Amino acid sequence: MTVKTAYIFPGQGAQLVGMGKDFYDAEPVAKEIFDKADRILGSGLAKLCFEGPEEELNSTTVSQPAIFATSVAILETLKAKGRIEPANITAGLSLGEYTALYAAGVISFEDGLKLVQRRGAAMQAAADNSKGSMVSIIGLEQDKVAQLCEEAAEGQLLSCANFNCPGQIVITGDIDACKRAVGLAEKYGAMKAVELKVAGAFHSQLMSPAAEELKKALAATNIKAPSDIAVIANVDAEYYKTSEQISRGLVKQLTGAVLWQKCMEKLLADGAGKFYEIGPNRVLTGLMKRINRKADVVNVSSIDSLKD
Repeated sequence: MTVKTAYIFPGQGAQLVGMGKDFYDAEPVAKEIFDKADRILGSGLAKLCFEGPEEELNSTTVSQPAIFATSVAILETLKAKGRIEPANITAGLSLGEYTALYAAGVISFEDGLKLVQRRGAAMQAAADNSKGSMVSIIGLEQDKVAQLCEEAAEGQLLSCANFNCPGQIVITGDIDACKRAVGLAEKYGAMKAVELKVAGAFHSQLMSPAAEELKKALAATNIKAPSDIAVIANVDAEYYKTSEQISRGLVKQLTGAVLWQKCMEKLLADGAGKFYEIGPNRVLTGLMKRINRKADVVNVSSIDSLKD
């Protein structure tokens, strides 16, 4: 089997003040991407990436286009410098799926940026109109997490949001149900349960209004069917075949679970032998080491990572 190269892109939560600045200062192609993002959005996105303030960068409305722009700037730098093999497959965690679609030539930079900005704003609005939260459950199997959700829900909304890697599952739902889950986690044998600093219950039915907004935005966007580069979907760990399937998958992703572990296991089984995590931070590299410690993952999050 021919060894395949996969590009993987981080999602919300990977942002940090200063991200992309080293690329912007040193690489014309990265500067061009950030400047273009500012022109498209009519905002100081680059300045927020480079200087913060952290609280503003962490907001759902800002962090989503910020991570997208930073990841694209790093990707285009790698390509311009000939420092990366061409991708056979791309994947992205939640928000990162949009960068994966861009990298596969399925959507343009401008369309991708506008989509993630609208997605972030719609998710923030849905979060503001509902009291939701998310909790990371460490050290429990899926069936135990399902039982925990059932007991903690007490008639409220509580479900699995992210199957990230063995022993790390994020749950999502009503804020009171999430707090009950934290209290009950030890009883089920969890090592720990950590309430996440997020605006609301992402990847749950509380995001239905955002899904409707996103559906409208996607209907007005030019989405191509994947051709030379395959893109794997968060929602079912299968490859996208048509543009309609992509639109449906992106909408479903807002209210459904992200099957990241399954996606990575599928790529490994299909011959992906080299992974590049492209974007801020090292979240996906860490997850991959838990999924398969022998996997060859190169993290490119700073200009230093390009030095031999």
